[in-house]
Amino acid sequence: MKNNTAENQFILLGISDLPELQFPLFGAFLLIYMATMFVNLIIITLIWVDAQLHIPMYFFLIHLSIIDICSSSVTVPKMLMNLLLGMKTISFSGCIAQFSFFIFFADSEVILLSVMAYDRHVAICHPLRYAAIMTGRQCGQLVTGSWAGGFLCSLMHTIATCRLSFCGSRIIHHFFCDVPQVFKLSCTDPFINIVLVFISGVIVGLGCFMITIISYIYIIAAILRINSRTGRSKAFSTCTSHLTVVTFYYGTMLFTYLHPASSYAMSEGRILSVIYNVITPLVNPMIYALRNQEIKAAMKRVLRSDKGFTTKKMAHN
Repeated sequence: MKNNTAENQFILLGISDLPELQFPLFGAFLLIYMATMFVNLIIITLIWVDAQLHIPMYFFLIHLSIIDICSSSVTVPKMLMNLLLGMKTISFSGCIAQFSFFIFFADSEVILLSVMAYDRHVAICHPLRYAAIMTGRQCGQLVTGSWAGGFLCSLMHTIATCRLSFCGSRIIHHFFCDVPQVFKLSCTDPFINIVLVFISGVIVGLGCFMITIISYIYIIAAILRINSRTGRSKAFSTCTSHLTVVTFYYGTMLFTYLHPASSYAMSEGRILSVIYNVITPLVNPMIYALRNQEIKAAMKRVLRSDKGFTTKKMAHN
């Protein structure tokens, strides 16, 4: 029974093997994870309660925050257990589940970011038709398509991965069951899996990237046609938050997964993955909170209303 149990488990080496770094890293990543949950929940709640934010851009932002919460929760809790308790083992089913949900949320976010770029394109290039194009039904279909696209990619890769057999080393040189690391441990030829990763990368990754680039080409062209400097600045300010998020997201993802194999170090790969998996879900809502004037104004309105309600309640008592 012990041998069978061991055969159904993998070993996650984690971020660092140095014992003296385990507790400091645990404290740091716990704070980051708690901040990620808090900031994203604040964004979701703020958009939900403030009627002036009930527009398509912030509807998409709610789903981006939900994805950030979920994607961070796929990898960080297990990493924290590894650091605090030294629980480096993960079951085969747990590894496949982590693998599947990671792909699900990553691909959903890529598609959603391209949807948000399209939304900004319509808002700036076709302002008079914006309300007619970005209807509630259309926004719902775009968001559903984002989640469905991520689910289909995840399902395809999960089914293909379950056909692999693992009969050699069970050591994963990472803090979660990442796609390349799982393939390396297979004693079955993972050629089909690699082909599927390439196909989905071209269709989802490159396809969504091209949609985002083309949308911003039209956006920049439309902004340059605006005569007033104030008008250009105002138009561009409506998409700076999204552009910053897209740049940060694609930048970290490209560095993580398109790193030259000859110069790739496992420790460096783990650091890049920390940025992509742990830091990005925290940075995304902070970019919107700090750079978006409407979010700041909504926060002030909510705080003022809460203060007024508290004052009235105290006066009534």
